[in-house]
Amino acid sequence: MKIRETVKNFSPYNPGTAEAGIRMDKNESPFSLPEELKGKVLGELEKLTVNRYPQSSGDSLREKLADFHYLKKDNIVVGSGSDQLISYSTHLFAGKHAVVTPPTFSMYRFYAELNGLDVRPVPLGEDFGLQVKKIKDNLNGAAVVFLCSPNNPTGNTFDRGKIVEILETGVPVVLDEAYGEFADETNMNLIKGYDNLVVLRTFSKAFGLAGARVGFAAGDSDVVGHMLRVKPPYNLNSFSLRVAELLLDHYELVRDRIDLLTEQRKKLYNRFERYSHPSEANFLLMNLDASDYLLDRGISVRSFTGRLAEYIRVTVGTKEENDRFTHALKSYISDQI
Repeated sequence: MKIRETVKNFSPYNPGTAEAGIRMDKNESPFSLPEELKGKVLGELEKLTVNRYPQSSGDSLREKLADFHYLKKDNIVVGSGSDQLISYSTHLFAGKHAVVTPPTFSMYRFYAELNGLDVRPVPLGEDFGLQVKKIKDNLNGAAVVFLCSPNNPTGNTFDRGKIVEILETGVPVVLDEAYGEFADETNMNLIKGYDNLVVLRTFSKAFGLAGARVGFAAGDSDVVGHMLRVKPPYNLNSFSLRVAELLLDHYELVRDRIDLLTEQRKKLYNRFERYSHPSEANFLLMNLDASDYLLDRGISVRSFTGRLAEYIRVTVGTKEENDRFTHALKSYISDQI
């Protein structure tokens, strides 16, 4: 039996295994389903015919998403989390390499390499902004450029003009807006002007459905049509499809939680402004090497290697969780700094 060399030499993605009492390491929502919807969800479960396959392409959810974002169903494809759609994107476009902008979400490199593309990293600048000229210098032969805005793990959004400048080259751009609901603006409307743009969104963050694995891509109908060709049928289960639809139908409940988390993010930033980078996501990047200290006190945060080796990324939690984190981090600063 022969295993592909790519697989034998592949480094698996490590999401981290530390799960202390307070989990502020994975950018999940701290809230489960709204109480107002739990009864409706249970009612939908009773109706599900789990002996039958779900909709092959999740058309009912595609239609709701299209209405929600003022698009057409043909502009939307749904997936098992946005990660699955990142993988589809690496199959879709012709070219020899993908361009990524570290520090950023590592799954772009993961899927590009797994699916046979070389990866050319163009690091973000000192301010974590895009270095457009350097990106353009690496576009000859590129299959796709992956951008994340708000960027994970830095939390900042990219200048819209710089995104447009990259789009103007005609090279396919996959713009990951997994944290877009927490930002002041979106680039979703650029889809109507650029057929080389694909925007990714997820229900894992603002909607609190990380465990249901629901994401979607929005783009030109021709690109989406080709993406539908390479995705497997029935890639979203019946429950995930229905609960995502329910949350869209009751978006005001989601919006309330977004507003609450945004307010808590501002408070955390103000408490630790000296160490924090401005964020438009549901987390803060802090220039403090405090992950082990916090873990010993029952709080998990994300740590890094390389350029961010002395940083932590902290997911915004409930008020109570944020208060406990604040108390612990103030003690760390008092003890260590």
